Amino acid sequence: MAEPEPSSPATTPSPRRWGVAVAVAVLILAADQLTKLWAESALTDRAPIPVLGEFLRFRLLYNSGAAFSIGAGSTWIFTVLAAVAVVAVAWFAAKVVSPGWAVALGLLLGGALTHLLDRLFRAPGFGRGHVVDFIDYNGWFVGNVADIALTVGAVCIVVLTMRGTEMDGRRRPAASRNDDPPAGR
Repeated sequence: MAEPEPSSPATTPSPRRWGVAVAVAVLILAADQLTKLWAESALTDRAPIPVLGEFLRFRLLYNSGAAFSIGAGSTWIFTVLAAVAVVAVAWFAAKVVSPGWAVALGLLLGGALTHLLDRLFRAPGFGRGHVVDFIDYNGWFVGNVADIALTVGAVCIVVLTMRGTEMDGRRRPAASRNDDPPAGR
């Protein structure tokens, strides 16, 4: 009698990878919310605090829009988009096997979840809440820990994709230069 074939990592998601994504998301959620509590208590009614001269400062803002305050009058749209993003990223994270992808998706999940919570539970009201921003990058952009996590998560996904790392942990074979047709034909 033949022994049953062991499950391949490509077909059976490892629960540890889901745990990695969730742990990263919880870490980002906690760090973001704790730093926002600090910002609201330490920066309210204060002039910007230089961290690295004018290049990096702490300055408290409440953002009703998206990045760069785009769509400030459409807060409810960003609430819906954040909810969709949380569900989509969580769905992918539940299926991921690659540790790199688990971390990347955990960063995205944590960042999107904390923005969703801000939209749902901060003033001026449910679904219309403003995101607390306090890290001022030379006046170009004011963000928070969630924004950093979203950016790093997106960069990780680009790097993983460029390296050919699939979500199931397999590596795509590199394209061979011999497969390209000769120039001029």
